[in-house]
Amino acid sequence: MQKKIYKIRPYARLITMLGEQLIKNEIIALSELIKNSYDADASWVKVSFCNFNKDFSINKNSKIIIQDNGTGMNQDIIEKAWLNPATPTKLKQKNKIGKTLKGRILQGEKGIGRFAIFKLGSKIKISTKTELDNYENILTYDFSKYDSNFLTENNVEKELYLDDLEINYEQKKVENFLNNKTINFGINKLNLDPFGTIIEISNLKNDWSKEKIEKVQKEIGKMLPIFRPLKDFDFDVKFYQDDNKMTINEEYIERLRGLLERKPVFRIEKGYYDEQKQIISYEINSHHKELSFKDPLFNSLSYFRKNLSEKNITKCGNFEFELYIFDFNADENTKYFLSKDEKDDIKPHRIYLYRDNVRVLPYGDVDDDWLKIDMLRGTIRAAEFVSNEQVVGCVYITDEKNKNLKDKTNREGLIDDGIALNEFISILQCILRYIRANDFQKYLIDKNRIKEEKLIKEERPEIFLKKLEERFKNDKEITKLINSCSNAYKKEKQILNRRIEQVEDLAAVGLSVETASHDIMLVLAEVYKTLSDLYKDIKKNANIEINTLKNSLTELITNVGFIKDTMKDVQILFPSTKYRAKDVNVKKIVDKIYQMYKKTLLENKISVNIYSSSNNILLAWTRDAVLFQTFINLFDNAIFWLKDKEGTRKIDIEIDGDSKKLIFADSGYGIKDEIKNYIFEPFFSTKGDEGRGLGLYIAKQLLERYDYSIRLAETKQESILDGANFVLDFSKDGKTL
Repeated sequence: MQKKIYKIRPYARLITMLGEQLIKNEIIALSELIKNSYDADASWVKVSFCNFNKDFSINKNSKIIIQDNGTGMNQDIIEKAWLNPATPTKLKQKNKIGKTLKGRILQGEKGIGRFAIFKLGSKIKISTKTELDNYENILTYDFSKYDSNFLTENNVEKELYLDDLEINYEQKKVENFLNNKTINFGINKLNLDPFGTIIEISNLKNDWSKEKIEKVQKEIGKMLPIFRPLKDFDFDVKFYQDDNKMTINEEYIERLRGLLERKPVFRIEKGYYDEQKQIISYEINSHHKELSFKDPLFNSLSYFRKNLSEKNITKCGNFEFELYIFDFNADENTKYFLSKDEKDDIKPHRIYLYRDNVRVLPYGDVDDDWLKIDMLRGTIRAAEFVSNEQVVGCVYITDEKNKNLKDKTNREGLIDDGIALNEFISILQCILRYIRANDFQKYLIDKNRIKEEKLIKEERPEIFLKKLEERFKNDKEITKLINSCSNAYKKEKQILNRRIEQVEDLAAVGLSVETASHDIMLVLAEVYKTLSDLYKDIKKNANIEINTLKNSLTELITNVGFIKDTMKDVQILFPSTKYRAKDVNVKKIVDKIYQMYKKTLLENKISVNIYSSSNNILLAWTRDAVLFQTFINLFDNAIFWLKDKEGTRKIDIEIDGDSKKLIFADSGYGIKDEIKNYIFEPFFSTKGDEGRGLGLYIAKQLLERYDYSIRLAETKQESILDGANFVLDFSKDGKTL
């Protein structure tokens, strides 16, 4: 029996796989090389495009030179680190020290980034010197004789292994890093430090263009946090075409920072997620805010319940964030208005991710939807989310606090481990959706109110027509025309009001039927199961036991009776001449709605107490449908907020025939002061993305048609439970017996 020991011997084409295929594009390739300069404590990096044609296409003399004043490499580092793929040197250094001498957190740790060079060209010369060396170290790669996959050498097919490739190394006297030598860098002439690294890449693989370099320049400009001053990082990168500095749109970041100071509707700053406490804190327009996973307004989000509700503690770690939300539809006369140029300055930016102050590509790119914002807007409902274009921001993670959020080998995003990354994205999504559903929705309501108030202050058609009538009262022909216009306007207004009422009626029916149909479908499922089981028993045995048959039929009769009664009640909701206004016993309607919800209330352990505080019966001159819609909405809301609440779950309904008022109260979380002025507004909901924000609004509109009202309790005397307390006032037309 033959035994052998084999060793792994990679083919030379591994360089192509790691360099050309794993590194997506030249932007990432240059970023990797510049990150190496950052890790080497460089304070400046100069990127020069030399000997290119006028249109930046390449020729045989074209080359890219990347020079820095970093710590450089000595012979030992070159042999034991640089020339060894997947070297653990930085990983060990990170684990042992974690920081450079300048206090920077080391970025690379896999030893793969150096292969980015081969994405750019096949001839590489590296000149490097440390402060302690008395010589320069020169490393030269010349892979131009090989094809792109290292399968041929000088056009002859050859089996090439990684260790067949030869790299020339030499030590020579100092030439590139002489003392007192100067270098042009922007508007300054820098004295060249006697150490650093120069990478010269030739035999380039791809043409360049002004647009491509502009994109590279912009992306490199975002390598460090774009909202924080560069002076905080002591690191600057400049681009040159031969000896000429390239100033392609370098001011775009400054323009963006100016917009962030002046134009956001909301500035969310000093954001922090505390994993242990499961609390999210931030300042929104300078007001401190805290959200807890236990906060009902936060955990009511369906996205939260789906992705985070079962988490006793997350695994993504603590992180910081800042967000800036704009209104692209702001009116021209408001401070939030954005010109076309300003919108164009904002649109190229998204929410960026930075690890230890260095960007994680491609998060933040226009075509990268890493937070799934566009996907969710397209699959759920766009109005529930801020769009990618209108929100700009940065999220900050660290190696120390976010050990489970790891970079992919190709430096394109984070590894999807199915847990930590999903939690991280889910928390950010919930923050964005909470702000959209609460703060931004209140902003939109206030904006609409201002518009309405402006219209009211301006001359309405009636006033305008009266002024015309007064002015031309002696001209019969004009007066006749004015009267015709006035009558036409009144008729059109009546038609529009009638249509609005019809739409409100239909919306009310839709919301109520949706609620009723839930229970009907549950009972129908039971009916179907009973019939199915009964059919199977009869099919198996013709002599079925009589008591079994009776029990099954009794169950069927009970369930079908429930469906019949419910559908009868639902029919009342449909607008019809059969259901005109009349004296309606309010308690009877409340009792009917209670019966509709009885099963759901029992399942959620919610007790209901309906009582009268006077001997008089409360009657309301209205249609049954109006009260049906109102109480369906109140029961539905109360159940939503009580079903997951710990402790007492209770609904109390006090009916007072003397004062002609009804108080509907629950023992839930109550309604916060900051939203009390918005709960009756259309499309405002505190149920997160499950709420439509129409229930209370429609109930209020329907009641007001009969001069009745619904409002929140204003005093402690009106409040009968600790949660939400609604007062329905039937005093204008209410009657008592």
